[in-house]
Amino acid sequence: MTGAAGVVETARQIVAGEVTATALVARLYARIAEVDSELGAFLALDEAGAHAAAHELDRKRAAGIPLGPLGGVPIALKDNLVTRGIATTAGSKILDRWIPPYDATVVTRLRNAGAILVGKTNMDEFGMGSSTERSAFWPTRNPWNPARVPGGSSGGSAAAVSAELCAAALGTDTGGSIRQPAAFCGVVGIKPTYGRVSRYGVIAYASSLDQVGTFGRTVADAALVLQAISGHDPRDATSVMAPVPDLADLATAEADVQGLRVGRPREYYGEGLEPEVRAALERTATALVERGATLVDVDLPHTALALPVYYLIAPAEASSNLARYDGVRYGLRADAADLLDMYRRTRGEGFGPEVKRRVMLGTYALRSGYYDAYYRKAQQVRALIKRDFDEAFGRCDVLLTPTTPTAAFAFGSRPTPLEMYAGDVYTLACNLAGLPGASVPCGLTADGLPIGAQVLARPLDEVTLVRAARAIEAAVGLAGRRPHVAEVSA
Repeated sequence: MTGAAGVVETARQIVAGEVTATALVARLYARIAEVDSELGAFLALDEAGAHAAAHELDRKRAAGIPLGPLGGVPIALKDNLVTRGIATTAGSKILDRWIPPYDATVVTRLRNAGAILVGKTNMDEFGMGSSTERSAFWPTRNPWNPARVPGGSSGGSAAAVSAELCAAALGTDTGGSIRQPAAFCGVVGIKPTYGRVSRYGVIAYASSLDQVGTFGRTVADAALVLQAISGHDPRDATSVMAPVPDLADLATAEADVQGLRVGRPREYYGEGLEPEVRAALERTATALVERGATLVDVDLPHTALALPVYYLIAPAEASSNLARYDGVRYGLRADAADLLDMYRRTRGEGFGPEVKRRVMLGTYALRSGYYDAYYRKAQQVRALIKRDFDEAFGRCDVLLTPTTPTAAFAFGSRPTPLEMYAGDVYTLACNLAGLPGASVPCGLTADGLPIGAQVLARPLDEVTLVRAARAIEAAVGLAGRRPHVAEVSA
C-alpha cells in the first residue's frame, strides 16, 4: 500500500482531478492500518471525520468552489492540540478520554485551508521528553529503524510524516521537540518565531517557550502548512501582530543562497558531537559555500548555560500550568475520602514519573526564599543568551549547527534524566531566545540513520530561514531516500 504524497503534490493532484479526496482518504487509512501497528505513531484516528471532510471537498471541486491552499491534504495533529470531538490527552493518563468542545486556533486554520485531519499523534507526556518513551500509552518507533526512538516530544508526528501516514503534521516545540524528532526521522521540521503561530488551544507545558510548528517531507511542504497556520490571534496574548510572509512560493523557488552569510557557532561544534554528524555538517557548510554563501565563525558564549537555564524555567512554568489537573473540572478523578486526598491520588495516578519530576523541580525553584536564587537568576541568564544571538546576527544572516549531537538512539539507552536532557543541548537556546529554527536532513550515518542540520534565523525572519533550509535540502538532502517502513510497505 503506497503512502501519502507530500503537501504540494497532494494539493496539485486534488485540484487537477487526478485523485478524489475520498479515494485518497480510503487509501491512507488502509495504509495506517497496515503500518501503524509497528510504529505506534497515532493515539487516536478520526476516520469518520476525515471521510466527511473528503466528501465535502469532492463536492466543492465538482461545483467549481475553491478548495483552499491545503485542499485535500491529510495532516496529523500532535495530541496536545485541542481538537473538537476527538480525544486529546497530551500523552497523559490524567486526560485519558477527555473530549474537547472546541478547536485550537491552528486546527481551525487547517480546516479553513481545506486540510483533512487524520488523527492525533503520540507524544511524551505533556511534552516532557526527548524520545516518546515517556508517553503514558506506548512508545513510538522510528520508521528508519524500529529499534531506535523517533525523538520527542513530537515523535508521533515526525514518525507519521516519515512513514508516509500523512502528508504533513503539526507538533509543538518547547526546547527542540519539533527539530530533534525531525532530525531523527529524516524529515523537515520548522519551529517558527515565538508568537508567529497562536498558542490558543495548545495544552501548555511552558508558556514562554511553547510554539506550534510543522513537519513535512520537504521544506516546501512544511513551509506551506506553516503559512496556513500563522498570523495574529486576538485570543492569544502572546501572538504577534506581524504580516505572514509568502513562504510557499519561496520554498518552491530555486535554492539561492548567493551572498548569504552563514554563521557557525564554535560552541556547537565541540566535544560530544558524533564524528558522522560533524562530517555531515561540514559537507553541508561546504555545499552552501559552493552555492555562493559565506561562512562566518561566531561565538555564543553563554551556550553552555542554556541547558540548566531551560531546566529551571520550563519546570517552573510547568508546575504552574499543570496545577489545573486536580480532578475537579475535567480529566481523571480518583476516588478519595476527602478533597486533599483526591488531589493527591488523582495526580499520583494520572501523572507519569517524568512529569512528577519536573513539577517538583519547578515548584522547588519557585518557593519563597529560592525564587531569586533559581528562577529569577535563570531569567537573567536567558536575557544574556538572547543577547548573544543578537550580536551574532549582526555578523551573519543565519546560523548553521547540528540539530542533535547523535543520530537516533536505541530504546532504553538513556536511562537517567541527565543523559536524556543532554541530547537537547543544541536546540534549547533557540526557544529561550524566541528564534525561528528548522531541522533539515543532511545525510545518513553508516547504519542508515538520518542526520539533521539546524538553521536558526532572526526573530520573524522565516523567509531567510526557509531560503537557507531549501538550499540545504537541494544540496545535501536525502534525495528521495525512504525509511525502512516506507520501503517495506510500498
